[in-house]
Parts: sequence; structure tokens; C-alpha cells
Amino acid sequence: MKNTVLVTLVLACGTALAGPTCTAPEAQWIKEADFRKGVEAQGYTIKAFKVTKGRCYEIYGSDTTGKKVEIYYDPATARVLESKS
Repeated sequence: MKNTVLVTLVLACGTALAGPTCTAPEAQWIKEADFRKGVEAQGYTIKAFKVTKGRCYEIYGSDTTGKKVEIYYDPATARVLESKS
């Protein structure tokens, strides 16, 4: 019983930490340089950019007011999937 509870907690924590999943083929993705330019044109400052294990674009940076943000994007459409401040 204790092992079942522990496994459930570990799985729940892993799921909570995981970001969204993107499924578009890489051939449809917006090029990283073009994507960065678009995000910066909206007033964001990008400190870090990465492709997540879920195959989404993720940025760490700040918005137009200087507030720190973490945003996940669909790499094919640039649609915001999840945002954390």
C-alpha cells in the first residue's frame, strides 16, 4: 500500500512539472530566429530560449513591464500554450 501511494505521488509530481506537448512536424515550425524576432517585437526580452522535451518552444525572460515570464509556444503557430509569471 505504501509503495502504491509513493508511486502515485511521484507520477503526480512529474506530471505537474511537465509542460505542454506539441505535435507539429519540425518542417512546419517557425524558424527560431524568426520566432525570436516576433516575440521581441511584442516587447518581450528573451533571456533563454529552448525546445522542450514536449517539442514546444519555451522562453524565459521579461514582459514589457519587466516582469519575469516563462511562456510555452506552439512552434508551428506561435500560439501561447501556457504562461507563468
